[in-house]
Amino acid sequence: MQHSILHKIVLAPSTPANRLSARLFLQASALSVPLLALTLLVHFQVSAQVSDSATRAVPVHGAVNFRDLGGYTAADGKHVKWNVLYRSADLSTLTDKDLALMDSLHIRYDVDLRGTAESAKAPDRMNPQTDYILCPAGSDSLQDWYKHMAGLTSGDSLMIAFYANTTYLTDRYKPLFAKILALPQGDALVFHCTAGKDRTGIAAALILYALGVNYDTIVADYTATNVYRQKLNDRLIPVMTQQMHVNEQVARDMMSAKKIYLDATFSAIRAQYGSVDAYLHDQIGLDSAALASLRARYLE
Repeated sequence: MQHSILHKIVLAPSTPANRLSARLFLQASALSVPLLALTLLVHFQVSAQVSDSATRAVPVHGAVNFRDLGGYTAADGKHVKWNVLYRSADLSTLTDKDLALMDSLHIRYDVDLRGTAESAKAPDRMNPQTDYILCPAGSDSLQDWYKHMAGLTSGDSLMIAFYANTTYLTDRYKPLFAKILALPQGDALVFHCTAGKDRTGIAAALILYALGVNYDTIVADYTATNVYRQKLNDRLIPVMTQQMHVNEQVARDMMSAKKIYLDATFSAIRAQYGSVDAYLHDQIGLDSAALASLRARYLE
């Protein structure tokens, strides 16, 4: 088994990600087979995210976690179109060069998933004539989260509680889907929150699910945030622990995109609505005609 895996690594293209995978295999070769398999799986996923970032990441200077949702295998063997749907973190500090890039990418629509107070403190900096909507449902109470962090040694329970709360999902995401369905040919749309992780991560997951992308790929896109935000998180976590007196592990959990968090959203939707398909149909408005239109627009 190990020889077979190493053989595939050696025959793979000589990219930094593949060379990393080979080194990790050799370092892990003394482990038991189950642990080795798990180790390789984790590192191959990280390596894939690193390899993918050269194509997917949008090279802006004033934002992080800005990336294209295109390229994923979707329904009927088709792929999500590139250069049409983008996800990002806060857009309040885009530079002039970034705005020129936005214009060249035809990003003319901006869906802001932050709360009213969040968006007022850091308004999006986009090109004139950009179609902008704010979808603040459920976000204005997020500032109260910090009151619940005292004494915690893990942030998982708090994060799972947020992800499992379906109260505001429809009000937050139905306007986003409406904009996506009505997006003019040749234009592109970006949706974002502050970190581009939680509210944006759920949005991306629902969009990709509606397009027929399998759940493993949806999770990979969601957890890729850990790669795209790594440098910023390394700076923010000490600030959270020192200035906000948050336990370090809690801070790390709060800044992470873990599969168990996204799982909580999908499980809660299934528990309340019967299935994710039923939720998209009954709550978001993706009946058979709208779903067919969505896939016709965004798959190729």
